[in-house]
Amino acid sequence: MTNAPSFTDEETALLIDAQFFQKKATISEKIRAQLEKTGEALKAELSRGQLPALPHDHLSAQFVRGEHLENFPYQYLDCPKYFHGPEKRTFRTLVWWGHHVACAWLLEGQLTKQYKARLVDRFHTLAGRHLELSLAPTLWEWKRGEGYTLPITHDRKAQTAAVLAERAFLKIVRFIPFDDARLRSGDLAGLSLEAFRAMLPIVSL
Repeated sequence: MTNAPSFTDEETALLIDAQFFQKKATISEKIRAQLEKTGEALKAELSRGQLPALPHDHLSAQFVRGEHLENFPYQYLDCPKYFHGPEKRTFRTLVWWGHHVACAWLLEGQLTKQYKARLVDRFHTLAGRHLELSLAPTLWEWKRGEGYTLPITHDRKAQTAAVLAERAFLKIVRFIPFDDARLRSGDLAGLSLEAFRAMLPIVSL
């Protein structure tokens, strides 16, 4: 019978450090409060009716919290949230511990062709606004960088169009580092709303 894994000195120190877990709980509560404010800001923006209606659509939102997004804790808000069969039109504000905040449109379904066309047609309105196109083979990848995302800059229109031509879905992201001054001051709602507005030309008529 093999021995079970043992704890290192560093791991043992963490296990007995009650303050570590209290700090984690405090941070989680602050993130939840900021996501609630984000939901209020996004719902106010959505009340202006800038998104085309979808079948069975109603203004919904969902908070989710977990511990295992590639072994890191995470909390996110979907607002608006639209998952209806193969159709997806959801704006997610994700706080991924150890990585970054990501504000993203998750778009898939019958309107994908229109979304891609708007991105190309309105490219220079979207370019230069710290947006990135996901290159991942799934909507659920949240890493950033070479091989994962393509920055949407004015000199990349042809490259972006070529990537879009091969994709069955669309995910546009703005990443925010945790040391961002506005994020540290509690303005997640403002940052998420800015990202939402920056990406609006893709989803609005």
